Amino acid sequence: MLKFGVEIPFVTHLGFELHRMDSGASELRYHPQPEHLNSFDVTHGGATMALLDVTLATAARSVSPDMGVVTIEMKTSFMQPARGPLVARGRLIHRTSSIAFAEGTVFDAEGRACSHATGTFKYVRRQPVDQDPSHGLQPVSTD
Repeated sequence: MLKFGVEIPFVTHLGFELHRMDSGASELRYHPQPEHLNSFDVTHGGATMALLDVTLATAARSVSPDMGVVTIEMKTSFMQPARGPLVARGRLIHRTSSIAFAEGTVFDAEGRACSHATGTFKYVRRQPVDQDPSHGLQPVSTD
């Protein structure tokens, strides 16, 4: 298993595992716990959206791992219930010096597509948290 490059407490809490982050592509694996399920006993949509958000962001960061990214917008489509262990694959579609466009899909244990997302991300420079009131993030200049 790879490391994300920074500690992300929410990702650690959910148990997302990074298996690929290179050349504009990412792969994460997720074993939803009982507390991550909805009343239909399938992975809650919010947990699935978090998985997609991290997958897309990781694909965006894969070409500039020293940079952080923040989500500007994300659209998610749910195609069928997400049951059991999940695999999410993302890819960077296009980037500028400050913006990334990515997409990703969550697959169930049988390889069926459960949900898909597209998103837009802003590249940000990381600063030491104790020196910056914005908690370590600085926007990338669009010049």
